[in-house]
Amino acid sequence: MRSQILMTAAASAGLLALAALTGPTPGYADTGSTGTRSFTMAVYGDSPYGVNDADTAQTEATPAFIDNVNADPDVSTVVHVGDIHSGKQICSESYDRQIAELWTHFADPLVYTPGDNEWTDCHKLAEGGGKYSSTTGQIVYATTPGYAQGDPLANLALVRSIFFQTPGATLGSGTLQTVSQATAYDPAHPEDAQYVENVMWQRKGVVFVTLNLPGGSNNDNDIWYGTPTMSAAQQAEITQRTGADLRWLDLAFAEAGASGAQAVVVVDQADLWDLDFGVKEHLTQYEPFVSSLASHISAFGKPVLLLEGDSHIYRSDNPFQQGAPCTGDVFPGTTTGVCSYDDWGSHPFYDVGNVHRVVVHGSTAPLEWLKLTVTPGAHAPTTATSFGPFTWSRQVVG
Repeated sequence: MRSQILMTAAASAGLLALAALTGPTPGYADTGSTGTRSFTMAVYGDSPYGVNDADTAQTEATPAFIDNVNADPDVSTVVHVGDIHSGKQICSESYDRQIAELWTHFADPLVYTPGDNEWTDCHKLAEGGGKYSSTTGQIVYATTPGYAQGDPLANLALVRSIFFQTPGATLGSGTLQTVSQATAYDPAHPEDAQYVENVMWQRKGVVFVTLNLPGGSNNDNDIWYGTPTMSAAQQAEITQRTGADLRWLDLAFAEAGASGAQAVVVVDQADLWDLDFGVKEHLTQYEPFVSSLASHISAFGKPVLLLEGDSHIYRSDNPFQQGAPCTGDVFPGTTTGVCSYDDWGSHPFYDVGNVHRVVVHGSTAPLEWLKLTVTPGAHAPTTATSFGPFTWSRQVVG
C-alpha cells in the first residue's frame, strides 16, 4: 500500500505540518512493493581510514571493496554510517571529492549520513585545523591547513555541496526514493531546511531514517580549536541541529505509526553509549536522543533497529535494557571483551525491549561490511544476528 507523509496543519492528526509541500510527498512511496519478499542492504562506515594522510591503504582497497558489494546479487541498497576518513587525516575538498567519485562505482543506491571526522572534528590540529595557545591567546593553525582552516560549519557546507547536491537524491547508482528534511521540514522551524542530509524512506513496510548525529564529541560539545569558551557559532550549531534531528525523528515515527509500518530503522554515526573518553560525562549531550528514542520505541511497540558507527568495534546488543545479551569483537571469531561493559550504564534510565542496536565495524583491515536482510512479516528471535524482521552477518573482504 502506498505510504505518504500526511500533509496537514492540524496537530491532532499526529504529524508535523510540512510547509512547501502539498499532496503526497515526492519520493515517499513505499518502494520495492513488488518483487522478492526479502531485501538486503550493505551497511558500513568509518571507512576508508588512515593513520595519517600518507596512509592510503584502505582508500586504495576501496575499489575492490565496492566490487565485492556489487558482486552480491542480494544487495539492493548501500548505507554508509559516516566518517569517510580518520581523525588523523586532513579535511580537504580534494579528498571528499575522491570519496564521492569512488562511490559512483556502487551498482546500487547509497545513502550516507555524515560523521564527525568530515566536519565537526575538522577544527582539530591533526585534521588540518588548529589549537588554541594559552600563551598567545590565539589559535595556532596546522602547517598543512585543512579546508577553511578546519572550520566545522564550512566543512559541513562542503560535504553538503559534494554529497547532497539534490535533496532526496542518493549516491551510487540506481534509484532509491527518499525524502529530505530540506523539503519536508516542520514549518514552525524553517531553519530545519538546511539539514538536507537527514532523509527517510520506506520499503515494504519498514521506515528508515538517518540523522546527522556526529559521534566522538558529545554531540559536537568539544569546544572548537580548544578555546577557553564555546563560540556563539558552535552553540547555535548544536542547538539548531539537535532540534532538527529530534523533530526529524518525531516525524519518522509519526509516519511509521500513520502508515502502519511493521518496523523502523534509525541510522546515525554516533555510538550514543560508547565511553570514548572513559567517562559518562562525555555522553551527556546524547541524552536527549536516547530519551526521544526510548519514548518513540516504547510507543511504537514494534521492532526498531539502530545502526551506528564511530566506536569502530562490532557490537550487537540492546543498550536500553540492563544486562541484555551482547555480542562483540574486533574480528569475526575473536574474543576481545567488547561486551565487558554494559552499555546500559551509559544512560541508566530505561527499560525498552522492542529494540536492538548494531554498531558496524569500521577502520578494518581487511575491509568489511554488514549484510542486513529484511524479511517483512518475519518474527525472528532476538539473537546475536537476528531480531524481528532483521537478520545480518559480517562480510570480510579479502
